[in-house]
Amino acid sequence: MDRRQFLLVGSSLAATLPFGGAFAQETVPARIGYIPIIGTAPIFVANGEGWLKQAGITPTFTVFESGPNMIQALASGTIDFYVAGVAPLAVARSRGVDIRVVASTATGENVFVAAPALAKFFTTGTSAAAAFKAHKATTGKPARLATQPAGSVPNTVLQYWLWEVAKADKGDVEIVPMGIDATQQAVLAGAVEGAIVREPALTIVQTRNPGIKLIAGGEDVFPGQPGTVVAVSGAFAAKNGAAVQGLVSGLVKAADILIKTPAKAAPHVGAALGKGIVDPALIEKALVSPATRFEIDPRKIIEPARAMQAYQVKLGSLEKELPFDGLFETQYYERAIKG
Repeated sequence: MDRRQFLLVGSSLAATLPFGGAFAQETVPARIGYIPIIGTAPIFVANGEGWLKQAGITPTFTVFESGPNMIQALASGTIDFYVAGVAPLAVARSRGVDIRVVASTATGENVFVAAPALAKFFTTGTSAAAAFKAHKATTGKPARLATQPAGSVPNTVLQYWLWEVAKADKGDVEIVPMGIDATQQAVLAGAVEGAIVREPALTIVQTRNPGIKLIAGGEDVFPGQPGTVVAVSGAFAAKNGAAVQGLVSGLVKAADILIKTPAKAAPHVGAALGKGIVDPALIEKALVSPATRFEIDPRKIIEPARAMQAYQVKLGSLEKELPFDGLFETQYYERAIKG
């Protein structure tokens, strides 16, 4: 066999291997959009430990204020990976955006906190509805509650908790949509009386002002609450299946570190989310917070995501329930745990 024949045979063999050739070591640039919350930690641990590089990925990261804000970037093809809440993705797919959820990263992240002006009404034995009513009776104004835009996971779970769990009177509260950073600052400044927050915001606000009270945990605001996911554009996955597989395998290993040795993970997470200005000890505390549950298995959030979508229809933020066909691709995770 001469050299030309050898090369032809080799290329034919590579074409038959899973994901276009396991022998290929070409580096693929990947544009990753994320929101600045602890739920995104697995992607940064995987990157910091070198597992994205091993997967053949050279990442660039872009921060967004919410999942819905990231959808436009997905639609325009300016990002390849989406690391944010699951709620906006079925809507994006219904509008022709080819996006597939390949992993979960965290669940039960969104919790409700009350600033001191509202927290004082949440006394022992007082229901949430009664606390909101007492606040309005005293101040003459509804409690302003900050959360992300309509259609996002935080907005949906806040409304579920208010109307379905707490049975609050709609005249006693006012929902104020704003970005993640703005929400944190608004709670600290007393510009709002309550908010849906995620880590590290929960740890940050309570450290800076112990009068800010955790009122409802993740399971309280929405049972089985699905949270942050990693989704990939169909075009990227079609061309770079081996890279996607390597990324998901890296996420599985990253979650193991985050759960078992958070101190080892904290520097990677702090470098990404804290930008060197947040105390590493605070990041480590946020990693073991009750509001932090790392979960990579996408199969576990499919039904809770359906329930969340059904509630969005009830709210009117979604016109109708959308099919999940093709939205979740669980085979990457299934291969990762077998490996």
